[in-house]
Parts: sequence; structure tokens; C-alpha cells
Amino acid sequence: MYLKAFSEDEFSLAKKLLSTQVASMMGRKLEEGDWSSVYCLAKGIPDGKWSNLNIDVNHGGLGLELKSLRVTGSKSKSLKSVCGTTLMHPAATRSIRINNDSLPANEVMVDVFNQYAELIKSRTQKVKDLCPDVEPDMRIGWLIWEDNLEEFLYFEEKMEIPNAEDYIAEWNMTPAKGARKASKSLWIYDKKDRKKRYSVTTSAGVKIQPYFDVPLPSDENLYYFRAQSEPIGFDTVRLWISASTAKALREKLGSLDKSIVSGAFLKAIEEHKYETKGPELEDGLAIPVDISKESHEKLRAAWDTVSDEHRAQLLLKTLS
Repeated sequence: MYLKAFSEDEFSLAKKLLSTQVASMMGRKLEEGDWSSVYCLAKGIPDGKWSNLNIDVNHGGLGLELKSLRVTGSKSKSLKSVCGTTLMHPAATRSIRINNDSLPANEVMVDVFNQYAELIKSRTQKVKDLCPDVEPDMRIGWLIWEDNLEEFLYFEEKMEIPNAEDYIAEWNMTPAKGARKASKSLWIYDKKDRKKRYSVTTSAGVKIQPYFDVPLPSDENLYYFRAQSEPIGFDTVRLWISASTAKALREKLGSLDKSIVSGAFLKAIEEHKYETKGPELEDGLAIPVDISKESHEKLRAAWDTVSDEHRAQLLLKTLS
């Protein structure tokens, strides 16, 4: 059901690239283009740039549509808690039209699936045109991330044209509430297990909203990334910071040894508790720096920071 996306070396590089990307973001929202850049660099293929209109990756017979979904993070739960559940993405595509929402639900479903099929065929042909000697490998890649940008899940599955005979549809009416207008959606269910698999909106732009199953944590084709504040053993937390910040810290402290960096953070918390703005980030691939669990917990409680890089930059500021 799920497909291999990375070799071991590619996965290792993707983790470092993703940590670097998060460090450079300084707390801003993750965009699809952030992940497509990491993905292509890790696999050593040209970055076609993420797009709502075209296939995101088209290289060597691979056609990959990248979708990302944010879930609300929790300090008490790992992102892996969504494994084995079914999630809904707000939009698979907006390249769909519903000409008459007064028709029977199943009739409209067939038309929607026909349009979706034409879109997939068109994108498959573009992959074929670019690499005519290779059978197109069409996939959807799902990236799940949480607010703190610490944990990420990624997996790929085959891009398939849904067969209308396998589904049943119903209209759903949502009544007006306050300033919100009444709306009508087409809900599409799998005939076998009766699970909802698609929701097609008809107001504020027609779009297909697919439901997808997240693999179990043990699935070999599920890739888990800890890009920030990574627990290492019982008493160690690994920070991922830019190479330039790591270099500056080493020059100030003389070493990036765990005890030295931890002690510097604890001293900085006491003396500069309310420093909240660090210098601008410079370019550089992320470097792992280990600190004690105690210093990390006190850091999160004392400083209003958005990433490991932000914490390291604030420490640099206190050492200036």
C-alpha cells in the first residue's frame, strides 16, 4: 500500500536538510515549497518547485504530487499518535467543476471522478513526455507536521484513479450559522468499509478533499523526522542549529561539549531571562549540538523561542 521513498542515505540527508530548513524559518509557517526543496535535494534531483497547478516532481519517470497537512501539536504526545488514523486534506485539487448540484449524488460523483481521472491522465502524460522510455511512476506524497516544527511524518502511496463503482455518495447540507452561509458538500464513501474517502465542496470554490490513512509507526515506508530538540537517551536533548551559529558558539565557548553548552544556557537563563530577539540567521547546513535535559526544560520554560536556532542565537547574544 505504501511505497519506498528514500534510501538510508537519502533519509539521513533529508533529516539534516529539514533541520536546516526549520532553523532558517525562525518560526514561520511551513509551506509546501519548503518540503519539496528538501525532498529534491535529498534525492539529488532537480527541484521543480511546488505548484498547485502542475505535478510537483517530474523526473526520470517519477511523477509526485506533494501534499502537506498541519496537525495541532501536543507536548504530551508524539506526532506518531496520528499513525493508524484517517486524516482529511483540505484540497487535493481545485481543477473540478460541479455544473448542477441538484442532480442525484451518485451521478455527480461519477462526473467528479471523470474530471479527476482526466487530470491524473494529463499529469501522467507530462511525466511520460519528459521520460518516454520509462513507465510513469505516479505517486502522492503526504507530509504531516505539527506547530512547533519539531516532528514530521512522510509517506508515499500510488496515485490512482478512483473507480466510481467502488463508492457511494450522499449530499450533505450544512445550515447557516451566524455570519456563515449554508453550504452543500458531496460526501463519498467506500462501499466496502463505509469509510468516508472524499468530500467535494460546492461553495467558496469546488475542490476535492481526500481522506487518507496514516501508516502504523512500524511501517518501513513511513519516515519519521525529528528536526528540533531531539531526545537522545535519558538525559540528552540534541539541538539542530545552523553551521554559522555553531561556529560562533564554538568560538565563544571554546567547545560544543554537552556540559559546556548546557552550563552556558543555564547561566544565560539566570542573567538574561528576558532577551527574546536574536541576530539574523546566516546560511549553513544544520549542526547537532547536545545539551542536558535539565537545561532544555528550563530553556523552554524561560525563553519565548520558536526553534533550536533561535535558542542558540539568544545564547550567542548573551555571550557578546
